[in-house]
Amino acid sequence: MESGTTTITITTVDHDHDHNHGGGTAISDVHQDVIKTHILTRLDGATLASASCASSHLHALSTEEQLWREICSSTWPSIDDPRVRHVISSFPGGYRSFFSDSFPLLHHRSPPKQHHHNRPFLAEIISAVDVHYKESLIFSKVQENETKSDWFLCSPLRFDLLGQKESVQTPIRHVGEDQAWLDHLEENLKLSWILIDPTRNIAANVSSRSPVSVQRQWLTGDVQLRYSMVISGGEDSSEVVQCAVVVTCEGKVGGAMQVLEVSMQVEDLEGKHLNGKDGLVILQGAMESGKRKKERKGEGKERFEEFLTMKRERKERKQRREKALDMACIATGFTIFAAFWSFLLFR
Repeated sequence: MESGTTTITITTVDHDHDHNHGGGTAISDVHQDVIKTHILTRLDGATLASASCASSHLHALSTEEQLWREICSSTWPSIDDPRVRHVISSFPGGYRSFFSDSFPLLHHRSPPKQHHHNRPFLAEIISAVDVHYKESLIFSKVQENETKSDWFLCSPLRFDLLGQKESVQTPIRHVGEDQAWLDHLEENLKLSWILIDPTRNIAANVSSRSPVSVQRQWLTGDVQLRYSMVISGGEDSSEVVQCAVVVTCEGKVGGAMQVLEVSMQVEDLEGKHLNGKDGLVILQGAMESGKRKKERKGEGKERFEEFLTMKRERKERKQRREKALDMACIATGFTIFAAFWSFLLFR
């Protein structure tokens, strides 16, 4: 590792193994305060998790709660909310478990065989949302939603973080050609939407990190960024749904941009928005059974385009079935008419 002009070579070998360092320094020979203060605090969460697997000595040093709390807070500033801190303290491994749940890409395309509808509903669900422009935080909010009322269960599931007349000012200024500006936002506006189950002490990030589409609305001129996570929508692995997060921004050329909307809904392949009951069942199943894996650049957009393809193919199949049914009805009607006419002629 390099620090200033001093270079230290560290070999991760345990005390109880013979080794030949070739002039290097074993990690166990470095004072643990040096490792914790000058090495581990400089690592991001993914690197720290990898380092903890290198040796038993590093593992012991890499599991300290305060270290993971600082990493989580710097990654998701919203979780410094007192309510969220209290919930995370109940996780099996504290902030380390929360990071393990929330940082990787959620992959849930092969649901287990058990019926999720038999699972008891949550009393509430917590959203912790952060939007970054490059390295700067421009929006951060925690919102708790009750999930047991008839209104929630029967209405389309929708989490809105801003009211109709609310907006958030940002330091981002609209410059350059319009398409170049949209491409710039797609590249630099990052989002995380973490759902937290305070009853079962689990969490999951249900949004792609980068937008899967950026469009300017022709009527209002606002810019709409869509973030998407495609997950299993039922016990049939061919059924998928989209957790669609929409960020709507307003800003004229040369002026500062403001955020008008940050919302999330669950949409199926028919294009329908699921109600609270069905949407919650799917989200619970994904949080509990979904795998977490490192996100590959562009993977969210690929999965979104795959979802759109499946949606289009389903629509085409439906149109073909309806057309075939219409033709069958016409043929049946013609046959009945011809039979009736023949009956009248030869009566």
